[in-house]
Amino acid sequence: MCKTQTLHGTRKMFYPKQAKFKEEMSTPFEKPQIIAHLQRSLNYTVFDSKWIPCSAKFVCLGNYARGTGVMQIYEVEHGEVKLIKEIEKAKPIKCGTFGASSLQQRHIATGDFDGNLNIWNLEVPDVSVYSVKAHKEIVNSIDGVGGLGIGDGAPEIVTGSRDGTVKVWDPRQKDSPVANMEPGEGEAKRDCWTVAFGHAFNDQDRCVCAGYDNGDIKLFDLRNMSLRWETNIRNGVCHVEFDRKDINMNKLVATSLEGKFHVFDMRTQHPTKGFDSVSEKAHKSTIWQVRHLPQNRDIFMTAGGAGNLHLWKYEYPAQRSKKDSDEVDMGVAGTVTLLQNVTLSTQPIASLDWSPDKQGLCVCSAFDQSVRVLIVTKLNRV
Repeated sequence: MCKTQTLHGTRKMFYPKQAKFKEEMSTPFEKPQIIAHLQRSLNYTVFDSKWIPCSAKFVCLGNYARGTGVMQIYEVEHGEVKLIKEIEKAKPIKCGTFGASSLQQRHIATGDFDGNLNIWNLEVPDVSVYSVKAHKEIVNSIDGVGGLGIGDGAPEIVTGSRDGTVKVWDPRQKDSPVANMEPGEGEAKRDCWTVAFGHAFNDQDRCVCAGYDNGDIKLFDLRNMSLRWETNIRNGVCHVEFDRKDINMNKLVATSLEGKFHVFDMRTQHPTKGFDSVSEKAHKSTIWQVRHLPQNRDIFMTAGGAGNLHLWKYEYPAQRSKKDSDEVDMGVAGTVTLLQNVTLSTQPIASLDWSPDKQGLCVCSAFDQSVRVLIVTKLNRV
């Protein structure tokens, strides 16, 4: 089979050691296994890593010690991680997403330390195709929706910043956000650490969840431009993610500084008690990220400050709602089961991304200045 010379390439080289992968799948262990397949050392601090959809490539984002930003593109080929492109940027890059791009373009949107939102064509990444001064301070978190064939409605990007604001951007609209969620008059400004889209199951409905350094979790309804729900988990919220973006809200996972995560059942909202949840003390340190398996929304991975990964499965209760003493519906949370865990590094694992195309393949980066390609086996058996 001939090789393509384009950046995105084709799927043919996706799994260079397919025979070995199948052999590992047939081992007698019943539980899933997390296998460190490939590792690459880096000469900079990496903050985020993302698979490029429909390819054997991923992108790493971070900053050099000299204070500039870096974007590197790698390809997995013949059992190696090969550097394809390296681009230096004026400002350190904190986060990225492909979520608002089409599968044909596969443009990545990034947020940097200076508060800029940029969209890059990775075929020609020297100059951004869209750029806006999104925030007054660092962009801590970014997410996209309406792209990659996932979710209905317009392609939009949400950014959360240290300046306390959460903004939603439409790349087709220059300079100004389509929504701006900021502290009200007299309210304290809180550092927003994480944002995520959800509830994008038709052309009108869409929600944004944001987590803050003081433990606040806020759910914004973009259709009605209102705050739909808020709670506090008593510790800084490091990461939030819906199990899927393109369905009526089902579950939300929020991770915290203290090593605990919370799974909220988002199907039934009680007028005073909100959404029911189950919490788990998962790590002995900060849980930096949570990522749901694209092919099974009830399986998710958490990445910890001690350099470890934990693989979980959510089990639904027999009944997802019940009546309270006033005959009002309230949700019932399920349970979580630890499937597997592994320690990969002595430093925090700051980013994790599942391949959208191949179940069980993921990339993660840690503050030991390395990026790893992992294979998680036997996911079909849990």
